[in-house]
Parts: sequence; C-alpha cells; structure tokens
Amino acid sequence: MKGKLRHIAISGNIGSGKTVLTEKLARHYGWIPLYEAVDKNPYLRDFYYDMSQWAFHLQIYFLNTRFRQVYAIQQNDRPTVQDRTIYEDASIFAANLHTSGYLSDRDYESYIGMYNSMIDLVPPPDLLVYLRADIPKLVANIQKRGREFENVMTLEYLKNLNRHYEQWIESYDLGKVLTIDVNDLDFVEQIEDFATIVSRIDLELNNLFNQ
Repeated sequence: MKGKLRHIAISGNIGSGKTVLTEKLARHYGWIPLYEAVDKNPYLRDFYYDMSQWAFHLQIYFLNTRFRQVYAIQQNDRPTVQDRTIYEDASIFAANLHTSGYLSDRDYESYIGMYNSMIDLVPPPDLLVYLRADIPKLVANIQKRGREFENVMTLEYLKNLNRHYEQWIESYDLGKVLTIDVNDLDFVEQIEDFATIVSRIDLELNNLFNQ
C-alpha cells in the first residue's frame, strides 16, 4: 500500500456483531483491537433500568473513553480496528435519548458542547465499516450473548436507533464507508461469510491506498 493505514472503524446498532467482527479482523490482519467499554462500564447496567436517571452519565462516560481511544490510535504506528466511533455516540445514541425524552435539553446541550470541543481534534477513520441489521437479527444476537441487563431493552428503542443509524450513514461524508448487510450472514460460525467480509474490506483498502 502506498499510504499508511491507521484506523478502521466498525459501526452498527446494538447486536449487529461489531465486537465479534472487531476481534476477528484484529486476529486476521494483525491489527490492534479497541473495544467499546461495556464490562467495566460503571453506568451501563443502571442505564438500562432507568434511562432518564443515567443517560447523561453514560453518554459522558462513552464520549470520554472514545476520545481517549482516538488519541491512542494516533499514537500507535500499527493499524487499529475500533468497535464503534465517537460520531455514533453523539449522532445516534445521545440524539436518540434526547428525542425520546430520556436526555433533557439542558443535559443534551452540555453534552453536544463537549462533543463539539473534541471533534475538531478527531481524525476520521480511513475506512468505516457499517453493519446493517434488521430488528430480528439484532434481537437474536442480543439474546444469544445473554447480558441480563439488556433484557429490559425495548423493540422501540432498537427501532429508533436503527432509524438514527440509517440517517447518519446516509449523511456521513468524512471518509469512505463500506456497508455490509449482515442479516443473512453468520461470520462467527461460517468461515465463508467471514471470508466474504474480508474480501470486501481488502478491495476497499486497495482502492484507498493504491490509487
């Protein structure tokens, strides 16, 4: 490659398979994986049981950790694959919580103010891989991983997130986007499905860095 690959980002709704794909791509390519803060997140469990109470705390926590990840990516010479981007925190999750009434106008404006202060310092990923999945696929994956606190998540919440994702990805203009419909793919169990994703990523990276 003529250019230097630094940052691949995997985006998509809850249950779309981002974390697993991040892990598999890191192993396949030898990239550094950066995962979304879930297991050690001090707010996530409480948030699902009381979104109005914990929405602002959760979004600030994610914003901070994602910004620190971007900084780490820029300090490393090896390519990094990131599970979800800082853009999704604001454009999808915070926006959805605000429009759904879980995040007050005051808290949302404070959050967006902090986000805007950070975003000028955030280089976009070289390639954004968007995993598109319908609600039945998301629900099946969420149930399969068995996180107890996710059982209280409503279908309406997932549908609203999917709508925000589609609006965001349609307007995303910061770099190259590869959209992969994962509804009929099982890249965890089927090596052919994972190979299909790898071949599509290879093609995009070759186009980006061999022009």
